[in-house]
Amino acid sequence: MTLTFAVSPGKNAELRQRMEALGVREEDLEERFVRASGKGGQHVNKSSTCVQLLHRPSGIEVKCMEARSQSLNRFFARRLLLERLAQEQGVPTAKADAAERFRRQKARRGRKAAKKYEAAEPP
Repeated sequence: MTLTFAVSPGKNAELRQRMEALGVREEDLEERFVRASGKGGQHVNKSSTCVQLLHRPSGIEVKCMEARSQSLNRFFARRLLLERLAQEQGVPTAKADAAERFRRQKARRGRKAAKKYEAAEPP
């Protein structure tokens, strides 16, 4: 059974490909729906839009309540779970690459500032 979420077909296909690449099957996931908290007003308070996903083989559990829609939260929770699994397996992810790029940029700025400070000091 192929699940389809309330996102574009391209995003659905990309999610399925990432799940296959990491060896995650829908049968391995335990999904629970609970009431979310925070913004969203009466809709959030009355419906169970928050999604908790448990990947049984690895024991990784994620909780997602980013959107007001349960279908979107199911999609986001799977994406978050795949991100954590990839991180655990040492597979490079786009998020990790962006964080590394940012870290290098900050280090470069720090070196440049230190060099500027050293040049400005009187002997």
